[in-house]
Amino acid sequence: MLRSLFSGVAGLRNHQVKMDVIGNNIANVNTVGYKSSRVTFEENFAQLLQGASRPPGNTNSVGGGTNPVQVGLGMSVGSIDLNFIQGNLEVTGVNTDVALEGDSLFVVSDGEANYFTRSGNFQLDAQGHLVASTNGFLVQGRLAVDGQLTDAITDIRLPFGQKAAARATTEAVLAGNLDAEAPIGDLRETTISVNDAMGAREDLTISFTKTSATTWDYSINVDAGAVVSGNTGTLTFDGEGRLTAPVPTAPFVYTPASGATDVSVNVDFGAPSSITGLSQFAAPSSAVLREQDGYTMGDLERFSIDNTGTITGAFSNGVTLTLAQLALADFNNPAGLLRIGDNMYTVSANSGAPVLGFAGEGSRSTVTSGALEMSNVDLANEFTSMITAQRGFQSNARVITTSDEMLQELVSLKR
Repeated sequence: MLRSLFSGVAGLRNHQVKMDVIGNNIANVNTVGYKSSRVTFEENFAQLLQGASRPPGNTNSVGGGTNPVQVGLGMSVGSIDLNFIQGNLEVTGVNTDVALEGDSLFVVSDGEANYFTRSGNFQLDAQGHLVASTNGFLVQGRLAVDGQLTDAITDIRLPFGQKAAARATTEAVLAGNLDAEAPIGDLRETTISVNDAMGAREDLTISFTKTSATTWDYSINVDAGAVVSGNTGTLTFDGEGRLTAPVPTAPFVYTPASGATDVSVNVDFGAPSSITGLSQFAAPSSAVLREQDGYTMGDLERFSIDNTGTITGAFSNGVTLTLAQLALADFNNPAGLLRIGDNMYTVSANSGAPVLGFAGEGSRSTVTSGALEMSNVDLANEFTSMITAQRGFQSNARVITTSDEMLQELVSLKR
């Protein structure tokens, strides 16, 4: 039988494989995070008909060496390579959708083993877990305790219904001006609500009484609690209207009416020789308690994801706390990963072990929230490859039909 028949069959079979890969690429042109593949061919073993010979050792002889005589036996699939180039991003506006820019992959788990994906179309399940929408695998990352990220990588669960504990006020900041032209005995007041450890609010009032051209006495009180210490003192200003020493350093302490533990508040009047706090200029008095750092209890209302994959929760009391951070996996050879369906990959013998990290910490990839990575299939390239695959298939089919005609001629010699 002619060797060309089997070479043609190999060509048909392997060009069909190439067409299968092209068809799969085109079928996944709109699959989230899909990475296209390509086929490369290699020649099959060649049959040796005559070996090579070296030139004669006698330099006076005529003639030289001869090359080997070989006949190829067709071709086979050399490799099917995964193309891991970046896909374009599609903005979705869904805050649980995340896209990666870089070579990293998201890490998900079925409860027994980790898998990896570029598809960031995540969603929340009934228990608040962040899961892959294709198969429900749990997204992996590190959780935060009281706003501080831990080191352990585990299932990400967003604690809807979680409370942000109340925080007692520890600092109150003053700003503004005390009128340098105010008469001796002039009284000014400013009030701000402060919180105790239970989150209960009380009005803290500071009264200023002018005692000389450059001094003001102050008195601090709360509307319901009992003053413990640090509620009186004197402020002195220099000839340029700047606050000078002694600036009060002892905190104001009071016992809340709610029964909470005593609250110690550092009242910031401003730095000496500075006008960032209180000042004394010939201008209307505008001294005001500008801000304080306490707050009441709050409920988690919404969350967002930044470009490091950090999930931040916004609570009803205006507080924002870090809740979790998405884990990312990097591989020495991501093209060596093994597809398992559902947009998932698993480790193979040639991918290398995953190196787990986080965007900005061990991984150079970045996360985009409210977007998805589109397929990186290039339709123009796929259609061109389809043409070459078709022509290759046709040509190999011609080899088979021509070989058949030659065999037919051979059989006809008997007639």
